[in-house]
Amino acid sequence: MGFITHCWKNAGSDLRRACRWLLWACWLVCAPAWAQASSADMTEFKLERQEGALLLNAQLKLELGPAVEDALIKGLAVHFVAEAEVMRDRWYWSDKKLGTVTRYYRLAYQPLTRRWRLNVASEPIAHSGVTSSLSQNFESLKEAIDVIRRQTNWKVADMSDIDPEARQHVFYRFKLDVSQLPRPFQIAAGSQADWRLEIGRQLRLSAEMVR
Repeated sequence: MGFITHCWKNAGSDLRRACRWLLWACWLVCAPAWAQASSADMTEFKLERQEGALLLNAQLKLELGPAVEDALIKGLAVHFVAEAEVMRDRWYWSDKKLGTVTRYYRLAYQPLTRRWRLNVASEPIAHSGVTSSLSQNFESLKEAIDVIRRQTNWKVADMSDIDPEARQHVFYRFKLDVSQLPRPFQIAAGSQADWRLEIGRQLRLSAEMVR
């Protein structure tokens, strides 16, 4: 035991950090089945036309399982991605993509202040969180999750790009982005249902909306 303690004290910071990530990854693999409780659904999904733009409004029923919450509290940042694609139907070929908009979320706990930080951006957020993103701090995890749950007045297209004579639809996806986790966690999380959180919905544009 003394030899192990000596080696640990003399190991470099990078090695110690890697060992900690590895231990956490092992914990994920061994997490009990009762912790697999993350879920996502949609209680509202609608499109509206406003000032020459097509806006999306979505309300998610998003719940994080105990394993994800515990990882957050212990310092692991969790990333989410929401994406909306505007598609035009084509009977002779695959549907044509008219445009794609994406929102990236980075959720992290700050032990020193005991507050939750949520970054929101239109481009991937670096692990350090330093990017051109909107940053908000919250007193509780529920307050931070509520912001992710409500996606209102999200501009997905200009009406000038919409063909009033064609059939078009919007396909929406939301997921917990496991690819942003440290590598040991990516491998471990792949076997845990608690980390596999993803939904998709499609909504067709009505004739009244595009004319």
